[in-house]
Amino acid sequence: MHPASELGAFLKSRRARVTPERAGLPVLDRRRVAGLRREEVAGLAGVSAVYYTRLEQGRARNPSGAVLDALARALRLDPTERAHLYDLAHRAPAGRRAGGTPAGGRPSPVTAPDGTGAGVRAGAPEEARVRDGLRRLLAAVGAVPAYVLDPAMTVLAANPLGHALLGGPPVRAAGGPPEAPADAPAGGGPAGGPSREADRRPPLNLARHVFLDGVARELYPGWADVARQTVAFLRLAAGRRPGDAGPARIVAELSRRSEDFRHLWAAQEVREKSYGAKRFRHPVVGAFDLTYETLALPGDEGWSLVVFTAPDEHADAALRLLGSWTAEYRAEPAAEPPGR
Repeated sequence: MHPASELGAFLKSRRARVTPERAGLPVLDRRRVAGLRREEVAGLAGVSAVYYTRLEQGRARNPSGAVLDALARALRLDPTERAHLYDLAHRAPAGRRAGGTPAGGRPSPVTAPDGTGAGVRAGAPEEARVRDGLRRLLAAVGAVPAYVLDPAMTVLAANPLGHALLGGPPVRAAGGPPEAPADAPAGGGPAGGPSREADRRPPLNLARHVFLDGVARELYPGWADVARQTVAFLRLAAGRRPGDAGPARIVAELSRRSEDFRHLWAAQEVREKSYGAKRFRHPVVGAFDLTYETLALPGDEGWSLVVFTAPDEHADAALRLLGSWTAEYRAEPAAEPPGR
């Protein structure tokens, strides 16, 4: 969709959400639809009704920062929605540079729920995607699940516990170091080192996993909320990085293949998830809750590091059990292929 059309669709969706009572307007007649009328939003924002209509219809370009601020106030946008409004208008809001970096130079935290995608920026060399320092960092936090995500919610690298959390055991490699399974994130080698075999295979995408993998509905007892968070984050990432082909590619695929995704995408929700909690029902260790923190990584790729921790003794025991199971599985030698 053209950026101007995206901006118009977002404005229309937010307008429908604000009631006259919430905006402090009197209700003098019977209304056919919920939410504010265009002329009411225009009046609250101090712009002409004709101009606001052109914005919603995608026929007005480059609204000023003052207009965007006024619309954000009129539509009662929260900070994440306000930033998304600016992203769609291709203007960095005050205190934040384009691409999500605050004026002080420190990247703003971004998070992703669980999703999947094609996810490398156009022109980025495949072999240069994840530097060795990041792999060593993942290995250093090996007592808890951790992985690196790109804006399309593709898992670019994960430690063994991070992959096991998502439901897949590491593959045993006979006569050599254990390697990641075919659908595992890159970087499943020992001590966080690169795994050549894993790097040749497509990485796991969490958005695709949530909407197209039936196992996800078992793994996440709160699947409906995870799905909403996934779509809201993906829309935020797509608006923040309009030149990145990864989010657009996964959105196009899921729009074709998942009715649930199409329904949630049409809601125009955006959500920043820099920390929070998630419930799992793991096939090996059962049900438990984890908290997570998401940290933006240096560079302009839009990557983030997601680290899960145990908030209570039950979750800590579950992670220790999952770690023991993972270590045992990786330590066992693989069966010799027939004919050897």
